[in-house]
Amino acid sequence: MRVPIIAGNWKMFKTVGEAAGFVREVKGKAEVDGVESVICAPFIHLPVLAEAVKGSSLKLGAQNLHWADSGAYTGEISGVMLQDLGVRYVIIGHSERRAYFAETDETVNAKMHAAFKHGLTPIVCVGEKLEQREAGQTKEVCRIQTGAAFKGLDGAQAAMAVIAYEPIWAIGTGKSSTATDANEVIGYIRQVVEAMFGSAVSAKIRIQYGGSVKPENIREFMRQPEIDGALVGGASLEPGSYIQLVEGAR
Repeated sequence: MRVPIIAGNWKMFKTVGEAAGFVREVKGKAEVDGVESVICAPFIHLPVLAEAVKGSSLKLGAQNLHWADSGAYTGEISGVMLQDLGVRYVIIGHSERRAYFAETDETVNAKMHAAFKHGLTPIVCVGEKLEQREAGQTKEVCRIQTGAAFKGLDGAQAAMAVIAYEPIWAIGTGKSSTATDANEVIGYIRQVVEAMFGSAVSAKIRIQYGGSVKPENIREFMRQPEIDGALVGGASLEPGSYIQLVEGAR
């Protein structure tokens, strides 16, 4: 049985003090049996949050990492550094990284390998642009991105990963895919994983939906058999909203 995972992606929001206050408010409330709760925070927040989540079941995630362990990469953070802090998850290949920071299928793959090298669980993002959706290319885009992301990984690694299907046209727009449409695409992504690694891996890997998920619609998505949680942006920034999202994933 796959354990649902709610991952809050804070993007470039909150001061360190605000982040610590958030954890204080959700501790014991966003900890629900049968649901994994993850907070993916900006790099500067991670040392404080690593202390703040101690004694709870809340997991800490980063929003990116570099594929190298160290080197002359000004402004970057390595898997070595994240592991040292006690970070458990890392978002890889978010559409904003692809759009604004030249992330490619090749760098996504390199970062996937780096994550596993350092004991981090990747949350790898795939999803289509509006024009690709309108052209009927949704599944093809997801197939290419998924195949590229998992290139060179073994089945054990793939089974541990998390995939986030995030249609780009639904991120931060207030629009969201219907639950049935999201379920269909996620089911297809699972078929892609099965073709690469076999049915045992495809049955185990968790695939989230992301794109304007909020407390009002989380249960609708979670009723779908292929959807194993959500990667949530804006609705994860307020403690009360985040708690409701976790509760709605049961």
